[in-house]
Amino acid sequence: MFSSIRHGLFAALAGFTILICVGYTGLALVIAYVTEDMLIDRLMEREAAVVAAHFRLHGEVVQPGDQMMRVYRSAEALPPVVRERVDAGHERAEISTSTGQHYHLRTLDLPAQRAYLLADVRPLLVVSKLIRDVGGVLIFVALGLIALALLLAYLLSRRLVSPLQVLAHEVRSLSQDDPVAFSARHRRDEIGYLADKLGATIAELHAALNREHAFTRDVSHELRTPLTVMHNVLGQAKSAPLGAPDVEQLRAGLGEIGNTIDVLFALARAEHIAEEAFDLRGCIEEGLLRLLNEGAWEDGRLALQLPDRLEVWGNRHLSTLLINNCLGNALFHGGARSRLQLSFAGGVLSLGNTVDPERAGTMQGFQHGQHLLRRIATAMRWEIAFHAGATVYRVEIAPRRTR
Repeated sequence: MFSSIRHGLFAALAGFTILICVGYTGLALVIAYVTEDMLIDRLMEREAAVVAAHFRLHGEVVQPGDQMMRVYRSAEALPPVVRERVDAGHERAEISTSTGQHYHLRTLDLPAQRAYLLADVRPLLVVSKLIRDVGGVLIFVALGLIALALLLAYLLSRRLVSPLQVLAHEVRSLSQDDPVAFSARHRRDEIGYLADKLGATIAELHAALNREHAFTRDVSHELRTPLTVMHNVLGQAKSAPLGAPDVEQLRAGLGEIGNTIDVLFALARAEHIAEEAFDLRGCIEEGLLRLLNEGAWEDGRLALQLPDRLEVWGNRHLSTLLINNCLGNALFHGGARSRLQLSFAGGVLSLGNTVDPERAGTMQGFQHGQHLLRRIATAMRWEIAFHAGATVYRVEIAPRRTR
């Protein structure tokens, strides 16, 4: 097994080159020998026709004009090696001897007589003589051509596989925190397409892993505080019945856990949620109407200073979760008696609520939930800031505006 694709490609090209060289060399030799045999056969055919024509005219066997050929009237007069072939039933034969002769035999069926035309064709064997005379030069030239072909195969395999090797090295050295940008992605061939798709796939995989890690971390961090509060409230129930404030605190904790889970799942799917232009005021009004319908806030304690339409660019679902969580935090930390003011100026949406000093026990949750809100804003490339004071808590959101 080859250690790399370059070695495998070089071996394939080299083997193919050697196979072609050997194949064409063998084919050239076969053609040369066949041409030589066809030439000798044509010469013997011509002489046999002359001998047969003379016999029909004059009734006697005449010797050929070519000194290489001779007509034998009986098989007993043939050389022993040739006579063995005739006795075996061969009418035509090519016979090589250890003494250097190379015979071609052709049987002549004359009227009332059989004769044998025998030719010693050693002077016509030019292929064998050529191989003996210049065979060394031909072998040297063939080896040189094979070496040149192997060199070209090596350079070609190196040139073809080099982009793949660079891509494999970049993939091998890529870490999860590094940006995915392969050098071959700008090529206009299959390697460029592979690099582009591979980079996109790895980037999606890294993003999915990062979202999974963030989801696990946020679940552990964000749900711990409300669960701890609920556990403490339930622990007090062992010694005394739960009062209305305790039940309200449990209900608020459950609501906060539900909102947190919604946000976490929305962030986990944030990459697959498309962005669009929408009216942020509609999201704000939906959140306020929900609180008013639930009786969580009195209408007289709300102050709105918003334009008729507030066109922004982002994701409507994430934006709704962001506004609802901000309103829910304002209700939880400020209480139903607090005043809520929403205004928009200078590209910044401000949500401020007064804080009841008597609810100091719930103030510990001011920092809780801010991480998720920042995550939502970052997912939409919005800016968000928190300002916590002794009597006022304010959240400032700078959304991306449509152009």
